[in-house]
Amino acid sequence: MMPEDAQLPATQSARLRLAFDDDRDAETFLLRLDRYGPELLESLGAVYGEAAPDLYERLTDALVLGTHERPADLKRLDEARLLRPDWLQQEGMLGYVAYTERFAGTLKGVARHLPYLKGLGVTYLHLMPLLLPREGENDGGYAVQDFRTVRPDLGSMQDLSDLGRELRGQGLSLCLDLVLNHVAQEHDWAVRAQAGEAKYQAYFHMNPDREQPDAYERTLPEVFPEFAPGNFTWNEASQRWVWTTFNTYQWDLNWANPDVFLEFVEILMYLANRGVEIFRLDAIAFIWKRMGTDSQNQPEVHILTRALRSVLRIVAPAVAFKAEAIVAPGDLISYLGRGAHHGKLSDLAYHNSVMVQLWSTLASRDVRLFEAALLNFPPKPTSATWGVYVRCHDDIGWAISDEDAAQSGLSGPAHRRFLSDFYAGEYPGSFASGLVFQHNPRTGDRRISGSAASLAGLERAQALGDEAAKTLALERLLLLHAVTLGFGGVALLYMGDELATLNDYSFEGDPVHASDNRWVHRPVMNWERAAERYDPATTAGRMYGGLRGLIGARKRLPHLHASVEAEVFHSPNSAVLFLARRHPVGTLLGLYNFSEQPQEFPVSALTPHFERATDVISGATMPLVEKAIILAPYGRLWLTEEKRSG
Repeated sequence: MMPEDAQLPATQSARLRLAFDDDRDAETFLLRLDRYGPELLESLGAVYGEAAPDLYERLTDALVLGTHERPADLKRLDEARLLRPDWLQQEGMLGYVAYTERFAGTLKGVARHLPYLKGLGVTYLHLMPLLLPREGENDGGYAVQDFRTVRPDLGSMQDLSDLGRELRGQGLSLCLDLVLNHVAQEHDWAVRAQAGEAKYQAYFHMNPDREQPDAYERTLPEVFPEFAPGNFTWNEASQRWVWTTFNTYQWDLNWANPDVFLEFVEILMYLANRGVEIFRLDAIAFIWKRMGTDSQNQPEVHILTRALRSVLRIVAPAVAFKAEAIVAPGDLISYLGRGAHHGKLSDLAYHNSVMVQLWSTLASRDVRLFEAALLNFPPKPTSATWGVYVRCHDDIGWAISDEDAAQSGLSGPAHRRFLSDFYAGEYPGSFASGLVFQHNPRTGDRRISGSAASLAGLERAQALGDEAAKTLALERLLLLHAVTLGFGGVALLYMGDELATLNDYSFEGDPVHASDNRWVHRPVMNWERAAERYDPATTAGRMYGGLRGLIGARKRLPHLHASVEAEVFHSPNSAVLFLARRHPVGTLLGLYNFSEQPQEFPVSALTPHFERATDVISGATMPLVEKAIILAPYGRLWLTEEKRSG
């Protein structure tokens, strides 16, 4: 194994140099290989042992080819990103998440709607799964049949490359999903495994009897107990049991096989060379299997991520990784890098806890649990970034730990039941219109589907024609977005939330989607509603205008650079969340009223930070001379020190 300060042997360096026609490309490649090659080989050795040197040689040849195939404009982007390694941490980064077909029909349609995204302030576009999935049920596109083909109804791989180029030209980065844990049973690897090819059977976890599956099942949870109970499926063609964590048609890959690692290296380079700048590493927590565990968050997951990152630092350093790891806080931080991996794994991870606590606090009107959850959260590496969001394409699972709940004087199980009842609209006084997703009677788990606007009360208010309730619902939505935009990191907007889009129940009449009520919050973009976005007399206009004001204020605040961690203070008012960001340019204090009642907040909690303040959202100055300031119902303030003239 090569020591970390080693360089390539002269013979290997000379051989690789001969593979390049351009001396500058050769020098760049060899410098990067000198820098990241030792890390790569060390990671491979930790996972693959004696097979690592041979795998490293095979990888080196693949990396040369990937470098040759990288277009000139992307090589220029690589150099630009090396000069600005914190590009993903800038306070102006704003993400937008959408399904291509539901946002604009096709990839070419997305390009036509770029002015809409630019007008909102978007700099990062995550298009939900668009690589070719299996026909019929496909887990929303996460059952991939071919990683090198775009869904024909959306366009072609050339269309994807063209879109990536147009996005770059307008300052937007393209994010795509890469499913690491499994492929569709129709994928070529799985088809060949079913046909009996030993090489491809070794790509999967396949057993001729139940001995090993039963041994694993003793400690494995069920991800979709209603859709796909158990974790193994009998495959008639191969006469074997196949590991299928998520659905019977999604075959888990065997990452202990070096060939699987090499396949994904080639896939990553192929897509990166077509303009993908951020890879959302889907289901990454599940890729390594270990008997006697839940086969999630195993150490090899992080070692393999480090190896894949090293690969892209050599071929495409402009590219970033986003970990899709919806796991406990203690496990989540490892996806950004701990110990020897500090800052060397994913560049970005979802802060699922913030999303869960937003909805929890909105229902309870009490910030104590939110405070406990943030105080108990481990700090991230300064080079890493949180993806913070109000809603996403998935259900809301009530990931609230019993320990955090106990510190707040709550029962974890009881509070989780309360939240499920509240957002299903079953709790007395609830304003929400949500649907229960994947009820598991054994564990009591009841997740929730629903659009942000419907969960915040807008659907009920409009059905009743209650203008006051409608105003409160919109204020709730703006409060939630103010927290995510003021938390730091990449704020991610889910398509339609900027227009306060309601639940879409048409999924019930679609045979493909009827059994999965998450499609209630995956509507088709309403462009007629979008045309109202500048009209403050409309609901869409009120939401869009309020959100645009927050986005504009955010871009004026260097305090929100993601290298700075958000801090939570114990609030003197249990209805008001009190956050701070201490940046070299000064301190930003965030106050967020989670109640429909006006709330007093004592000035004495603010004066240790500054004597006179400016609310960046409204532009109002606040002398801080009274005993308390008053926050309006669902009011939000971003306070900085007032700059005195002269």
